[in-house]
Amino acid sequence: MVFTGLVEETGVICKVELLGPAARLGVRVSLVGTDAQIGDSIAINGCCLTVVQIDDGLLEFDVGSETLLRTSLGQLAVGSRVNLERALRAGDRLGGHYVTGHVDGLGEVVEIREEGEWRHIRFSAPAALLRQMASKGSITIDGVSLTLVETDDQGFSVMLVPHTLAVTTLGEFELGRRVNLETDVLAKYVERQLRGSGYVQ
Repeated sequence: MVFTGLVEETGVICKVELLGPAARLGVRVSLVGTDAQIGDSIAINGCCLTVVQIDDGLLEFDVGSETLLRTSLGQLAVGSRVNLERALRAGDRLGGHYVTGHVDGLGEVVEIREEGEWRHIRFSAPAALLRQMASKGSITIDGVSLTLVETDDQGFSVMLVPHTLAVTTLGEFELGRRVNLETDVLAKYVERQLRGSGYVQ
C-alpha cells in the first residue's frame, strides 16, 4: 500500500481505548468512510493503519505498542483532529509523492513565522533523517506531502500555503508540537547505495 501525502479530509478522534500496551482508536470520518471496508489501509497523520471496525461513519483501528512508541499517535486524545488519506489505487493520479505510511521518526516544531497568509515552520529532527533531506526535496509531515525549503544538520523548514493551513491539521501547529515524519523513499535508497559504496559513513 502506498499513499500520496495529499490529505483527503480531517477526522476527529472520538474513542481512545487502551488494550494493554496497545490501543484502539475510533475516528469520526466523512469522505474516507464512503467506501471503507474492513481491512482497508488508511493513513492517520501519516501512519498507515488497518480498519478493524466500521459503524455509521466511525472507523476503528488497532494501534500496536511499537506504533504508539515511535509515532505521535500515542498523544492523541478524544477531540483531536487528524489528517486522513486512503491508500492509492491503481490508476489514481499521483499529485504528491510516494508515501509508504511507515513513520521514520518524530520531529518537533521549533519556529513559526508568519509571512502574509503563508506560514514558515521550522522543525528539529533526528540526524539520521536529516541526512535523507535536501532543499526542494519532499517530506511528509503528519501525512502531508510538502516541499523542503531549507535543511541543515539541526533541522529543516517548510512553507505552508493558505490551502494547506485550512484543510489539514498543520494550521494548528504550535511550538513544541511533535509530528510524524517520513522522508522520501527514493532518498532512503540513495543513502543505502552510497553507504554500500563507502561514500557515506
